[in-house]
Amino acid sequence: MSRLWRRPAVLIAVTAVLMLVAGFAVGWVAGTSAPGNDSVEAGFARDMQTHHQQAVDMAMYEWQNGGDETLKAVAYDIATSQSSEIGMYRSWLREWGVQLSSGERMAWAGEEHAHDGDAPGLMPGMATDEEMAEFKTLSGTEADVMFVELMIAHHIGGVDMAKIALDLSDDDRVVDAARRTITVQQAEIESLELHLDRILSSVEE
Repeated sequence: MSRLWRRPAVLIAVTAVLMLVAGFAVGWVAGTSAPGNDSVEAGFARDMQTHHQQAVDMAMYEWQNGGDETLKAVAYDIATSQSSEIGMYRSWLREWGVQLSSGERMAWAGEEHAHDGDAPGLMPGMATDEEMAEFKTLSGTEADVMFVELMIAHHIGGVDMAKIALDLSDDDRVVDAARRTITVQQAEIESLELHLDRILSSVEE
């Protein structure tokens, strides 16, 4: 081996250069791998936080105005869990350096995933302004029933959106979040259906 390479100063300098190059390479990869503004990942995160916000609004109204104590507890759990996920999606968007909101709903999903039955400007399962206005005139058992009906439809739409994200994204965090959404909301749909049957049965008695 050449005496030059045995000198500590030279070895330190070479190591420093290699580490610097490696650092630039890692930084470049990280910078270029972040989802862009028009990506599936950014669109999904933006739309899911908006979708979740309506669920939070519905759940908080039910918690404050519903008549069934068990269902009100369920509503509170939905509100807190989806509020937490809104924060998660927002942190992703900030980390990626993309827009926090967008007026073009579901553009990330592509035309093949369009939902013809949804009202213009709404995402799958979302309640219309008229439905929300009607819901917020109710209280007691009437609020309980409409809350469950709206939330079941809302969750079905959320599951559909998550399934689309699974089909289109290979981002680990997005895939994990989509799978969790499907699992949790399908379980909540089954639970809400049982609550609706129980409440309707008690009204008929």
